[in-house]
Amino acid sequence: MQGARNRPWWVVWSALASLWLLGVVNEEGFAITFVEIVDAAQHNHTVHHTALALLGGLFLFVLIQLHRKNFLHEQSRQEFIQQIQRDKELLEKRIEERTRELTRTNQALKIEVEVRRQTEVELCLAASVYQNTSEGIMVTDSNGIIESVNPAFTQITGYTEEAAVHQPMALLYSTQHDAASYRLIEQELAQFGHWRGEMWSQRQNGAVYPEFANINAIRDGAGEIRQFVKVFSDLSGIKRSEQELHFLVHHDSLTGLPNRLLLKDRMRQSFSYAVRYNQIAGVLFIGLDRFTLINEAVGRSVGDRILRDVSVRLTQCLRDEDSLARVGGDEFVVIATGLTQGNNAGRIARKLLAVLSEPFLVELERYYLTASIGITLYPVDAGDEDNHLKKAESAMRRAKEQGGNAIHFFTKEIDAISAKRMAIENGLRLALERQELFLHYQPQLDVITGRLVGVEALIRWRSPELGLVSPANFIPIAEESDLIAAMGEWVLRTACQQSMQWQEEGFAPIRMAVNLSARQFQNRDLPAKVARILQDTGLAAQYLELELTEGMFMRDVNETVITLHTLKQMNLQLSIDDFGTGYSSLSYLKRFPIHALKIDRAFVRDIIADPDDAAITKTIISMAKNLNLQVVAEGVAAPDQLEFLRTLGCDLVQGFLFSQPVPPEEIALFLGEDRIFQEKPGFSPKLHSGGGSVIVFPEVKSQKTI
Repeated sequence: MQGARNRPWWVVWSALASLWLLGVVNEEGFAITFVEIVDAAQHNHTVHHTALALLGGLFLFVLIQLHRKNFLHEQSRQEFIQQIQRDKELLEKRIEERTRELTRTNQALKIEVEVRRQTEVELCLAASVYQNTSEGIMVTDSNGIIESVNPAFTQITGYTEEAAVHQPMALLYSTQHDAASYRLIEQELAQFGHWRGEMWSQRQNGAVYPEFANINAIRDGAGEIRQFVKVFSDLSGIKRSEQELHFLVHHDSLTGLPNRLLLKDRMRQSFSYAVRYNQIAGVLFIGLDRFTLINEAVGRSVGDRILRDVSVRLTQCLRDEDSLARVGGDEFVVIATGLTQGNNAGRIARKLLAVLSEPFLVELERYYLTASIGITLYPVDAGDEDNHLKKAESAMRRAKEQGGNAIHFFTKEIDAISAKRMAIENGLRLALERQELFLHYQPQLDVITGRLVGVEALIRWRSPELGLVSPANFIPIAEESDLIAAMGEWVLRTACQQSMQWQEEGFAPIRMAVNLSARQFQNRDLPAKVARILQDTGLAAQYLELELTEGMFMRDVNETVITLHTLKQMNLQLSIDDFGTGYSSLSYLKRFPIHALKIDRAFVRDIIADPDDAAITKTIISMAKNLNLQVVAEGVAAPDQLEFLRTLGCDLVQGFLFSQPVPPEEIALFLGEDRIFQEKPGFSPKLHSGGGSVIVFPEVKSQKTI
């Protein structure tokens, strides 16, 4: 069957062709009956042919049957193939569904593996945190028996894991808390499942320490407590820092004494005590006299050591119920509690002055101090703590104004002086803005030729409310506040502008002397500011002289040398003002690039009558000449003073003998007269003093009165 199915069709067609050739097949098709075949055979008269026809017919029949069977087989095969195709598609669909199912399963497995891996990482991290955290961790069972602890627990408490495990949680209980306190914690844990707060615990060595604890209950699926976890941190360091911070906030860092903040609290307590027991509280405000001179002369390190010694001495002579505080650089306050009468405060003040009068020994050097003390009495003097401090300070300043080393009780007159001082300070803050400040200039003359060689710029203030205010009244207030820096810069700029204005009016350039305040000199930007002002005004640097006091030079010698050389390199003139009144060292003068010394008016005033002043002045001039320095004498008010200074070799003079500080228009008159002298060499300045006497300068050939 398989061979018939596979037999080529050309064999069938060959057999049909043979029958047709033999005549057994007509033109329409096959012979249908065997009789026809026989008739055909008879017709041909050939048996052989007949046999062949029979065989061909038989073969054809067989072929037809085979063809039919093949057709049926092919149909069956096609159906089979279609069934196979359907089975294949069904199988592929099932495979696809299975594949998707396996993919989903695989993804789920991956997620589960990742979750497990993450869980392992978290467990490792938790274990690492448990072992390495700085906070102590303790796990107990539901009865409070310790099951495990971490290394930080051992570090904080001192108990090793072996010593702590199987011990009750009460192992760490401190006597700082009673049993009721711990019962409250247990009740809160049972009710809410957690407790947190500060508590005291006890180390293995018996020492107690503060801790911040967080205790949580661990429950099972049924909601029953199985374990407790306590996480705690040692607060000892934080508490120490808080105490140190509290101390720093309420105490002076240099002396360790209470500061102003703590002082007010103690004043309230003292005042309340005075009211309750019908007594008096004394407020003694102590100010060291001229202490800034020590700082300027020998430096702040020595000054700080003296301040510490002052605090020790004052503390030692006070009663236990009294309080001492430091409220400023060189200012202290004593609160005397429980006084029966006001005179007792005076006795305490005298005792304080006595202990301060003894010399202070620092680095084998002796330093002598005096102090001024202002006193208020509560409730005799009305007011709160701030008011009493203000009144006591006013009384202290009044004592300073009268020479220092004195005691002053607060009075209404002092209150009036304090109010005036406050009015000056408040008005001074608006003076620059309202253009109330102006400059006067005092001439400086050559003692030989009488020529005008320079002027000193001096600030003045005319207030709409206070009138013309003396520099002696407002300059100290400006120096104590933050106003002096702005005022000093304004003076420097205005003076330079005025000097240029005189030059633009045709007068020959002269030297403009300007005083610098200590705050200006301490500013690191001073050289840059001076350079900017010179550039803005156009004044040549050689015509500007900066006057500084000895105290500024002595504050920080190395820094001073740097600043002075920087200014000198700008071609400025530098001089020391009020020389002889400070603590300057002659060895330092050689290091300073200065060109002149100004003798203070305090020595010039009595130079004729006082041999000491004459000797000091002679020494200063002689020393200046040896150092190749120019000498300027201030405050010359009499011809005999001028003549004496001339004989000593003084170079320049200024004072009321020649002119008071005057407006710039009057200086222009001096400049005009000086120009006449220069244009006519035979002329000599001959000035009339305020008393009418004639002042003659010797370097002339003929005399002509101006």
